[in-house]
Amino acid sequence: MTYYKKAKEKHLENYNKLKKRYNTISVIRLLVVILFVFCIYNPFFTEHHIFEVCSVLLFFIFLVLIKIHNTISWEKLFNKNIISINSDEISYLDGITIPFENGKEFIDHKHIYTYDLDIFGENSLFQNINRTSTYVGYKYLSNLLLEKLPENEIKLNQQAVQELTKEIEWRQKLMAIAKINKDSKSNYENLISWSKKKEKQFSKLLNILIYILPIIFVFSIIATIYNPSYISITTSIFIINLIIASCKIKEVKKNLLEVDKVSEIINKYGDILSEIEKKQFKSSRLSELQTKLSDNSNSASRKIKTLSMLFSNIESVQNGMAFLFLNGIFLFHLHALNSLLKWKQNHCREIEKWLSVIGEFEMLNSLANFSYNNPKFVFPLLNNENRIDVENLGHPLVNRNVRICNSISFNNNNLIILTGSNMSGKSTFLRTLGINMLLAGIGSCVCATKANINPLKIVVSMRQTDSLDRKESYFYAEIRRLREIIDNLKVSKCFVILDEILRGTNSDDKKAGTIKIIENLINKNAIGIIATHDLEICKIANDYPNRLFNKCFESKIVDNELIFDYKLKNGICKNKNAIFIMKKMKIIKIGKPPVPLEESQSLTYS
Repeated sequence: MTYYKKAKEKHLENYNKLKKRYNTISVIRLLVVILFVFCIYNPFFTEHHIFEVCSVLLFFIFLVLIKIHNTISWEKLFNKNIISINSDEISYLDGITIPFENGKEFIDHKHIYTYDLDIFGENSLFQNINRTSTYVGYKYLSNLLLEKLPENEIKLNQQAVQELTKEIEWRQKLMAIAKINKDSKSNYENLISWSKKKEKQFSKLLNILIYILPIIFVFSIIATIYNPSYISITTSIFIINLIIASCKIKEVKKNLLEVDKVSEIINKYGDILSEIEKKQFKSSRLSELQTKLSDNSNSASRKIKTLSMLFSNIESVQNGMAFLFLNGIFLFHLHALNSLLKWKQNHCREIEKWLSVIGEFEMLNSLANFSYNNPKFVFPLLNNENRIDVENLGHPLVNRNVRICNSISFNNNNLIILTGSNMSGKSTFLRTLGINMLLAGIGSCVCATKANINPLKIVVSMRQTDSLDRKESYFYAEIRRLREIIDNLKVSKCFVILDEILRGTNSDDKKAGTIKIIENLINKNAIGIIATHDLEICKIANDYPNRLFNKCFESKIVDNELIFDYKLKNGICKNKNAIFIMKKMKIIKIGKPPVPLEESQSLTYS
């Protein structure tokens, strides 16, 4: 938090200074334009050549001022973005808002864990971690959260994230550059599509004509100055140039429309790549990504900036007057298209690779920012012995001031049956386990003080939904998910999380079915946790003393108030609170039974 506040103050001061310089340069530019007009206008009334010299000098001064103005404009926007980045982090850490994209478009009810664990959507893990500013980074981060990585990649990610965690100034610089122009899915996909589409190069004749005809035109202009009779030749060449340009206008516009208005976005990609190229890295993963940007010729950033310039040249075809004069004299847009096609022929296969480097850096920067914001989180040790030992495990998205942590261990392919009264924290603890297992499996830090984890594929059944479109009941949706979990266990070892399964059927079938599923999980050597309200199910642990264990969350009533400590305990839950809660909410009341019942008290609706 301290860094964010200092960085915001520092760049706010820089921004205000740049704003003053920007306004000063704007005023000077206006004065130069006025003086230029004055110097151009005066020679018509005087014979002093000083005005002509001044007009030329003022023209060059104006060009220099434009360059300075553009530089200050870029720096002003860069500092504004840094201010915004730090303001967002301050608001986030203060718990005021989560000002980051939430990835709601990636919500998939059918995915084996993302919907159940709230990986995407409002207040999701993705939204809390996401610090990407390009579409490719956004895509790479979302894909990372969809499945566990191989163990060697997890270790490489851990090293990279730990290195980047310390490089907060560099990370923010990269993010600020990426924010300068708003990126989009269509821009990215259109550019990739354009790079993969084969284009026909100019014929040899056309390659000759686009150079010879402008030269002939220039000589004809010079000849016309000395002999006006050559004006017809000059006009003819001008018209021929326009005819040739018009024949190719469709091809020019086709390349323009496929990647419309992205020259600035591409230039931004170049700036990001340039920062990556200049940085020195120690970790293998970051160095390997950096290597993808270099070859024997120019760097990737220079090549991508050249592409930006070529697209910028082509974009001017939209201006009718520019098309008329630039092509009538120089065949400008044919030269621009020819250069673009040559660039494409030489480098098109590298575009996706270069952008993937940006995506991976933004993805890793997001994990590094998550680590930086949570300095007490740890990077877990990894094992392949089916052991999961975690001390003081907490939900990473719960405010640290109210977060309750618990220690837990899974050894020798064991399963835990979790019981607890309503609102005691069972579902939150299941998600705590699931999210931290996911974080461990992608190379991130986890919310714990110590962790030794065998990264396993996560399979979850916590939040199934019925579907009118598929004509599928809640019960059938749950059965399909359980079938999917069993199928995954046939292929590989998995970490299983089940929450109150078979809710869509009667209590007898639910109990019998749950026991059979637990036995099936034991036979498949699954590791995981099953939460239930049915205390009878817990008795099955007696039949599997080394494989099945009971743990619980308890609650108690003190002064007519429910008290939860959210601490994990050994054994089976002993307390119930459903009737108390319903009475407290005035849904039911204790009254005399209208008919004899087995219980001494009955429930009637108020």
